[in-house]
Amino acid sequence: MSADAVELFRSPLHERHVALGAKLAAFGGWEMPVEYAGGGVLREHAAVRAAAGVFDVSHLGKAGVAGPGAAAYVNSCLTNDLGRIAPGKAQYTLCCDQSGGVVDDLIAYLFSDDDVFLIPNAANTAEVVRRLQAEAPRGVTVTNEHRKFAILAVQGPTSADVLSKLSLPTDHDYMSFAKASLGGVELIVCRTGYTGEHGYELVVPWDDAGAVWDAIVGAGVQPCGLGARDTLRTEMGYPLHGQDLSLEITPVQARSGWAVGWSKPAFWGRDALLAEKSQGPRRLLRGLELTGRGIPRGHMHVYGGEQVIGETTSGTFSPTKKVGIALALIDTAAGVNDGDLVQIDIRGRRTEARVVKPPFVQPSVR
Repeated sequence: MSADAVELFRSPLHERHVALGAKLAAFGGWEMPVEYAGGGVLREHAAVRAAAGVFDVSHLGKAGVAGPGAAAYVNSCLTNDLGRIAPGKAQYTLCCDQSGGVVDDLIAYLFSDDDVFLIPNAANTAEVVRRLQAEAPRGVTVTNEHRKFAILAVQGPTSADVLSKLSLPTDHDYMSFAKASLGGVELIVCRTGYTGEHGYELVVPWDDAGAVWDAIVGAGVQPCGLGARDTLRTEMGYPLHGQDLSLEITPVQARSGWAVGWSKPAFWGRDALLAEKSQGPRRLLRGLELTGRGIPRGHMHVYGGEQVIGETTSGTFSPTKKVGIALALIDTAAGVNDGDLVQIDIRGRRTEARVVKPPFVQPSVR
């Protein structure tokens, strides 16, 4: 079935991707570039690790929460403690249901006590907005701004040099943001990203995305697709919702408890997560690095001896380490520790892997 037949959304940069020879695919209800002609995933991955790459991630959701006490309201719903950060800062957080399952993971940008901007995942935006709207107190409005803004991610060790040459701010701290303009376009420059490298995400008005993209690519930055985005984030051990986090995989199991404000009096799923933390989870997300050849993917059995002890959630070939890597949920009862050897069933062949603590590649994000 064609992309048009399933009515996928398109980025405001769609025609530019086509002109660059991008391979397009469905992702989260959007038709997005997987890789570009002239090198593909490996070249794009290497560009981000060694220099800089630019990703169109306009499929990511955008939502505004505004009104008296908006920040306090968001803080009572999402897991992390928004009270830990000041205006001008951003925070990774989770939207859970009452069972502790993860509806979505997202970034919250705190503009003021009365203004919070959220960036959820593409496929989950409507559900996150619906849940926040359903319980919003009088005077607080929650709006879906998914196609009001585009997002461009400029990632890599030379990303600051590139943006500085475009007269954009680059010296703000990690997980902070600054308002700026480029060629008359008002935008927000965020010190965030999903690659493990020093980088920025630019929140740009939808209709102005083309001009900003052209300026960045014109500065010599390699366009990168979602294929490289996935290999980069997997090397960091960053979770992808729907694979490593989900309604069936809690923050405790995914080792994302650092994004939970455990001492907060209220957030969605609090009682269930506190109980699971106290009792100990039945499984934990771990890193696996193959000792030989093979490329693991999601939903492959992990063996300890002759017993299935878990399942991979994400897997890929690491272009940096030149070896297969995976994230996997491993039963805690199996008693597996970092450094132990297990086996992954890769299309009917048991392949040895070592249990490791992610990241697989040392990050330089800070």
